[in-house]
Amino acid sequence: MPSLPAPLTLTDRDRPAPALRRKRRRESMTAWSFISPAILIILGLSVVPVVWSLLLSFQADDLVTPSRWVGLENYHALVKDPHFSQAVRNTLLYTLMYVPLSMALGLTLAVALNRRIRLVGLYRTLIFVPFVISATAQGVLFSFILDPQFGAANSVLHSLGLSAQGFLTDPGQALLVLVAISLWSGTGFCVVIYLAALQDVPLSLIEAARLDGAGRFQILRHVTLPTLGPVSVFLVLWQTIESLQVFDLVYVTTKGGPLGSTTVIVYFIWEQAFKNFTAGYGAAAAYALAIALLLISVILRVARKRQNHRLEGAVR
Repeated sequence: MPSLPAPLTLTDRDRPAPALRRKRRRESMTAWSFISPAILIILGLSVVPVVWSLLLSFQADDLVTPSRWVGLENYHALVKDPHFSQAVRNTLLYTLMYVPLSMALGLTLAVALNRRIRLVGLYRTLIFVPFVISATAQGVLFSFILDPQFGAANSVLHSLGLSAQGFLTDPGQALLVLVAISLWSGTGFCVVIYLAALQDVPLSLIEAARLDGAGRFQILRHVTLPTLGPVSVFLVLWQTIESLQVFDLVYVTTKGGPLGSTTVIVYFIWEQAFKNFTAGYGAAAAYALAIALLLISVILRVARKRQNHRLEGAVR
């Protein structure tokens, strides 16, 4: 009959010595002392404000007097508020114009700059520079340029024999002008991302397409664009989040006017919380925006997974 294996036991010699325990304890305390500032910053600037604003959205609070619990009344009021509906409509219009235009312009410029041409580095730099300029500086700059009375834009139109335009002071033009300003600054980011992606397109695929008689447009349509699919999904998500959170440019240029034509959701939140002193109502609007961003992220993530499955199936 085979003998059973002897049980494994720790002898006193195998147990950690008290000096080793103290050393490990000191190492743990040292590690916690290094990471505790970062943890406190994350808790203080991220977790605590998120939880506090969530609780605030269920209260009537003016940031001065004691708050009062109102439950879902703030969210019910948002549904009936015409100003919030206008802010949502303006934000959606801004997003629907800005996101596809910025990506289309970015892809076009990236394809044009993905060639060995003279001074290509200078062209790439000039296109990317507006992206690093703050939205506040952009707003101040274009406020001077587009001033209806003294701006350079109307001076140019006058020299061409055209009538002066209201630009940021015209309810019918203000939102379109903000989209144009955003395109001037935001397209550079799409150019850089698409340039990096274009340089990763396998040359073997392009050469094979050329051998099959494909032209430039056919290569772009059937080889380049499918390869850029994951990058395009990322840019859609990034540009959508950026456009839904636009605030600085609106605050500096139009203050939500004229006649509320440029009031976007984030400006509406700021206005309710810090101008009208209805912090609970503003917090509810902020969480409505957060839920919308979460849904967009989930939808795009699902779309990207499906696209990856299709690509894997096509490869197989």
